[in-house]
Amino acid sequence: MTSDRPSHPREPQSAPLVRFCDTTLRDGEQTPGVAFTAQEKIAIALALDAAGVHQIEAGIPAMGPGEVEVMRRIVDMVPRAGVVAWCRADRRDIDAAVSSGVPAAHLTIPASDLHLHTKLGKDRAWARARARDCVAAAVDRGLRVSVGFEDASRADDAFVTDLAGELRELGVIRFRWADTVGVANPIDLHARLRALLDAVPGDWEIHAHDDFGLATANTIAAVQAGFTWVSTTVAGLGERAGNAPMEEVAMALRHLLRLPLDLDPAAFRPLARLVADAARRPVPAGKAVVGEAVFDHESGIHVHGVLRAPATYEPFDPAEVGASRRLVLGKHSGRAAVRHAMDRDGIDAPDEDLEPIVGLVRDHATAHKQPLSSEELRTLARRVATQRLTPAGSRPAASRPAGSASSPVRGPGGNWR
Repeated sequence: MTSDRPSHPREPQSAPLVRFCDTTLRDGEQTPGVAFTAQEKIAIALALDAAGVHQIEAGIPAMGPGEVEVMRRIVDMVPRAGVVAWCRADRRDIDAAVSSGVPAAHLTIPASDLHLHTKLGKDRAWARARARDCVAAAVDRGLRVSVGFEDASRADDAFVTDLAGELRELGVIRFRWADTVGVANPIDLHARLRALLDAVPGDWEIHAHDDFGLATANTIAAVQAGFTWVSTTVAGLGERAGNAPMEEVAMALRHLLRLPLDLDPAAFRPLARLVADAARRPVPAGKAVVGEAVFDHESGIHVHGVLRAPATYEPFDPAEVGASRRLVLGKHSGRAAVRHAMDRDGIDAPDEDLEPIVGLVRDHATAHKQPLSSEELRTLARRVATQRLTPAGSRPAASRPAGSASSPVRGPGGNWR
């Protein structure tokens, strides 16, 4: 087996480092039906830190004493990542953030007229005054302050630009541009965000939702426009269709944009399982990067290609994320896949048996809707060998040529017929 793919992409030394603010413990937990215990939140925070996440949005201290206490414990226990509290533009939220012991607070202000007028019955002047007051109060309390523009994708860009410029002067260190209901598209987003950065330089963070399946694409577009921070959740956990998945964004930055990456890709799959168990939301088998089946190959032409050069049908080495390639036998398997599986499992069969075995493999997969196990393949090989060695006149009347429309398959009781 050969591969023309390097173990990791060449990373330009001068490329900027994109930083991750993970919001699994805040926006991820806002998924309907998801509720982490204190121990689960701490375990997830420690795993995020071990994976290399730069900042953890640990929760909403305004929820009450229980949330404040677990956030204090996370601040004390997480050795490297920064910890930030999510707050509304409300002085009471700022007080709660201070009591939680976090060094940083993220203040969110509605930016679109839809949110201001319809949700709150307020106007832009109110938003401007409220944001200025709360930023000044938070900075005065010694917090490092970032500001998020909620529903920025449906807001007036001029309003967002002007307000960001004002708040920068008050000491805001970073801004978050939120695509709150996932309506941005990556083709238009690049130019839109580039203009924003030109007007208000500095650190900007993209917070994308996946309502139209574009969260990762929009996040990558923002980075290409010059954003230096990305907001993600593990496996995309979040309200409605979820958020930009941390693992997808990280691997896209590394392999598609060839940017340096602080995160450890080998941590993504165990981290996804940890969050899935705590959320009681299983990771789909086909979930990009972390799904159990994303490195499975069945189709004959695919297996043939992967056996010759894995890069033909794999965008990166499975080992990079701690996974293994699996060549499974099913309806679309061909001679190369079946022969490879038999050699791997020590199943001896002459070449003349291969075609009938392939036929039985396809029949079995169709009947049982799942790949074959090694023992099932061994049983099929024995079946074909028995038919080959049995004189034609003494075969059971029900026998048919292997691989035909009526070739033997296993019935409901497990017997071959």
